[in-house]
Amino acid sequence: MNYADRLAAAVRRCGNPALVGLDPHLDRLPAEFAEARDPAVPRARRAQRMGDFLEEVVGLVAGRVAAVKPQSAFFEVLGHHGVEQWERVVAAARAAGLLVVGDVKRSDIASTARAYARAFLEEEPRCDAITVNPLLGDDSIEPFLEACTARGAGLYVLVRTSNPGGAGIQHHGDPPLADVLARSVERWGMSRPELVGECGLSSVGAVVGATHRDELAHFRELLPHAPLLLPGYGAQGAGAEDVVPGFLRDAEGRPHGALVNASRSILFAPGDNWRAALSAALDEMIASLRSALDAGA
Repeated sequence: MNYADRLAAAVRRCGNPALVGLDPHLDRLPAEFAEARDPAVPRARRAQRMGDFLEEVVGLVAGRVAAVKPQSAFFEVLGHHGVEQWERVVAAARAAGLLVVGDVKRSDIASTARAYARAFLEEEPRCDAITVNPLLGDDSIEPFLEACTARGAGLYVLVRTSNPGGAGIQHHGDPPLADVLARSVERWGMSRPELVGECGLSSVGAVVGATHRDELAHFRELLPHAPLLLPGYGAQGAGAEDVVPGFLRDAEGRPHGALVNASRSILFAPGDNWRAALSAALDEMIASLRSALDAGA
């Protein structure tokens, strides 16, 4: 089964489009994992405690959301010990039945892109999908498309990012660069029949920030077959109502075709008991998304 259909099935199983970002900011980990941020502690131990925290997070969110999105930079901070924990967390999430979207934002010339595709989509433990940067053009994306075709994996291509500074480049030109990228994503996603699922969507999606509510409907129109990854919910300021234009509707009016990412607002929700606070924050996010999407039908 290709990524598009596995994604659709996973969202149906849990009944909501929430995705939890695994961004282990060392200085924000709960007190019981304080060794992770102590430079006096051996790096291997620091990485292990970071992984301990994230493995608990995986256990808390499994069955409640469709996917998690580990951010590779926070693991790489701790060198090869951090990379070992990346592999641990990816394997744990997949074993728990979660889809894993590796937030790696890789891009390079074709031969190097092929190595990145192999590293994250072919070698074990594999991600189900990864984020990629499209600015090197078609030949830099082709190796990722080949890997997705061969392994049933997916991509999320950066189109309109959630950060405030993105507009300076992404709005440049006529048509704007983000529009050019969106049309490229649609073309890449429909370029191979194996990438298109029975659900009608492609396995090649786009990253479009939930912080740009006024632009979401426009990008959804440009990307009728692409699953969207909508970052920016929670700590970056976007709310449940903001993401509604990013969703498609099926013949019965049910929303589909997007994942909504929240990271810091879930992992580091305020409260004396971090596990209870995380669970409560996730429950609130899920309820808010369901309410907003139902109201937007």
